[in-house]
Amino acid sequence: MEGWWSTTGGFFLCLSASLVLQGRANTFTINCSGFDQQGVDPTVFQSVFNKKDFRPVTNFSIPTRINISFTLSAILEVDAQLQLLTSFLWLKLSWNHPFISWDPEECGDIKKLAITAENLWLPDIFIVESMDVDQTPDGLSAYVSNDGHVVYNKPMRVTSICNLDIFYFPFDQQNCTLTFSSFLYTEERMLLGMDKEVWEIMDDSRDRGRTQGEWELLGINKATPKMSVGTSLFDQIMFYVAIRRRPTLYVINLLVPSSFLVAIDALSFYLPAENENRAPFKMTLLLGYNVFLLNISDLLPATGTSLFSVYFALCLSLMVLSLLETIFITYLLHLATTQPPPMPRWLHSLLLRHASPRTCCPAVSQKENTSLGLISTHLSGLKEPGKLGGKELGPKEAELNGGTGLTRAQLADLWVQFGHMMDNLLFRIYLLFLATSVTTILVLWNT
Repeated sequence: MEGWWSTTGGFFLCLSASLVLQGRANTFTINCSGFDQQGVDPTVFQSVFNKKDFRPVTNFSIPTRINISFTLSAILEVDAQLQLLTSFLWLKLSWNHPFISWDPEECGDIKKLAITAENLWLPDIFIVESMDVDQTPDGLSAYVSNDGHVVYNKPMRVTSICNLDIFYFPFDQQNCTLTFSSFLYTEERMLLGMDKEVWEIMDDSRDRGRTQGEWELLGINKATPKMSVGTSLFDQIMFYVAIRRRPTLYVINLLVPSSFLVAIDALSFYLPAENENRAPFKMTLLLGYNVFLLNISDLLPATGTSLFSVYFALCLSLMVLSLLETIFITYLLHLATTQPPPMPRWLHSLLLRHASPRTCCPAVSQKENTSLGLISTHLSGLKEPGKLGGKELGPKEAELNGGTGLTRAQLADLWVQFGHMMDNLLFRIYLLFLATSVTTILVLWNT
């Protein structure tokens, strides 16, 4: 006994009579006679309980190895504004206690005991990214085996920092980290290891998942970097948790209604440009789309720019552009029925290049020119073609018109063709936008 005391430098308290030294100096055996008759006698563990404030080692130069594993049973919340991940996990810590050992044959074949955790030394393992106080419930127990192996399980609600990128919302995938480390013990005093393989942690988390909410678990990986604090190095294990958002809710509540409104606005191009109900119809759609955006504001991320935000902004811009184009064409057709403005030479050349000669080319035969009048039946307030067709432009108007020598009716007809060309161009932009949007959504959903 004196040799062992000198080896440890007198640091530990003397073991009680219930702990008997046998063989080598690092072997301790508990006298557990009577375990099977009157239950466990707490006095045989009292000396161990008295030393719970000290790391249980026979030589302080030897580090304590703590094995870690956990089961991620639920992803409770992902706060994009605060960049926080809230999850629920069961943490498992295991280590060897050199001062606890007994012979099962002498102790009623008892190989494992549950001991209140507050009576044992517990490692100060914490999660580096955690932004909340540890709310571990009181009264938890740890399992202690006859060979001194201690297993401590505790439930944890963890609110941790996570660098969230919500650009691809709601098809985004996030990678968050959970780093386990000691607060007090450097790597000379404590080493961290794995109680399970990573694939086992992943399988357990999937099998025991209790929620089918907005997020699903994709995978878990690990790394073992050292954490340097000043001149001290701390051992740590970093787990990379990959999660993915389930997009169905957002596609049904956000994408589908928005696409329907844009498609209806695109179909409104089939209304004649001369129809006086076209502009009010587009204004009603635009008003309805703004109400839709106000109602879905709670479903969109509060911060950052997401793909859906860009999509909604483009939809709103197209609808505004469509309304402005309708107003412009209505005004243009009104001018064509009263006083057609001179046409710049570049615009006249553009119409000659992109329109059929029968409708806009001034060099056709006179017989064909007589049929170049406006589609007057669609233009309210238009004078009869007979009263406009043969009237030449004045010298000043001819100069502004590029010297093309067009009659007033032909000029009005060209402006009508220009309005229809703008209508057709914007309609094709609508179709291209809808096709691109659908393709992008399908690609993101499948990848």
